[in-house]
Amino acid sequence: MPYRKTVAELSAMLQSRKISSVELTKGFLDRIDELDPQLNSFISVCEETALKAAEMADKQLASGQASRLAGIPYAHKDIFCTAGIRTTCGSRMLDNFVSPYDATVTKRLNEAGMVMLGKTNMDEFAMGSSNETSYYGPVRNPWDTRRVPGGSSGGSACAVSSRLAPVATGTDTGGSIRQPASLCGITGLKPTYGRVSRFGMIAFASSLDQGGPMTQTAEDAALLLQVMAGFDENDSTSVDREVPDYSAGLNDSLQGLVAGIPEEYFDDRLDERIRSAIDSAVAELEKLGIKTKPVNLPHSEVSIATYYVVAPAECSSNLSRYDGVRYGYRCEQPRDLLDLYQRTRSEGFGAEVKRRIMIGTYVLSAGYYDAYYLKAQKLRRLIQNDFIEAFKSVDFIVAPTSPTVAFGLDEKKDPVSMYLSDIYTLSVNLAGLPSLALPVGFVDQLPVGMQLIGNYFREDLLLNIGHQYQQQTDWHLKTPENFA
Repeated sequence: MPYRKTVAELSAMLQSRKISSVELTKGFLDRIDELDPQLNSFISVCEETALKAAEMADKQLASGQASRLAGIPYAHKDIFCTAGIRTTCGSRMLDNFVSPYDATVTKRLNEAGMVMLGKTNMDEFAMGSSNETSYYGPVRNPWDTRRVPGGSSGGSACAVSSRLAPVATGTDTGGSIRQPASLCGITGLKPTYGRVSRFGMIAFASSLDQGGPMTQTAEDAALLLQVMAGFDENDSTSVDREVPDYSAGLNDSLQGLVAGIPEEYFDDRLDERIRSAIDSAVAELEKLGIKTKPVNLPHSEVSIATYYVVAPAECSSNLSRYDGVRYGYRCEQPRDLLDLYQRTRSEGFGAEVKRRIMIGTYVLSAGYYDAYYLKAQKLRRLIQNDFIEAFKSVDFIVAPTSPTVAFGLDEKKDPVSMYLSDIYTLSVNLAGLPSLALPVGFVDQLPVGMQLIGNYFREDLLLNIGHQYQQQTDWHLKTPENFA
């Protein structure tokens, strides 16, 4: 059953010619056709282009000149532009948009010989924590299809968890890789801001958005990040810094490393059973030679308020381009230019996107900028300073990813209660740090995740720790019963 294997295992099979990319790709396409109607994890399935790419990969493999990821199928979050294939961002506004170019991440994955199976479902413009705001309907959690998979990268998390794809891309603005990874029982890495190019990645909040891998294992995440990461002159926020070999240090000794345990993250908002699962995971880390010590992140209390000023402000600016004039949805028979703008935007955007645009416009308006946006940016700096101070005495920080396991579809009707789902993830984006989410157990037969937060550009260390933890445990190997 090749679909149960990791990317590292599939790569070895392809390189040794035990299986062809075409056979592998057909197998995953068949699974998507059979099982995805239960999950709704894909918006577009690209069977024809996938098989052509698989044929090309097989030729590369036969020549002996192929990269390690050549022939590996992947699912692509529908926020990355793909030349000749529509990119919807989960919105009616872009339902008919076909990009004339590839995002840098898309280009790099294609150049590595990987095979795109299709574009995954997501919260509209990446705004949501449950994958219920998509114009194409909600994604369902493969562990319990009455529950959410998390968001906004819920389609990608669902596809990997149900083994409809061995690996997927995601984006993380406030926890949108880590939270769905945890709720679906997979591994998800949010890299340091600037490590992965945002060129061709449709913008939500430009100072927060970051692309990253969603995989079964930390080893697979290292392989995918190796291709995704690197400087891009097309992206002014891309950092010109050498990309290390993320796979090389996966088995480095962890003796003497110190993990920080922030008391602010282990309070009464966290389900006690999740805390117990994380405590057990920390005990496993201690067996590997890691020490622990308490740390303080005092300004984490204001992370939600800060994020929900900064992110909507940036989204209101970024989404102003969708006006019915240049591309995307356009209302029918507008009376005049004002009517075109108003009806296009009111009909093309969903409720959550409109809510955030209105908040963002308000906090940036004359008379309120200093009171809200400027103050939020000052608080953001204090949040960042807390982490900088903590990393003076610890090598990484252990924290929960979500206060609960996956909740029911249509359960959280109040926007504020939905926003509280990201209470443990937002600070990482505000500070621009890397973080790795790992499965560490189950509560009520639903996955529990933990995140490891690292210092800037220390993805290698997080992957090293995550890989060795996964060598001692088997949570990452668990598969939903109906998709095994």
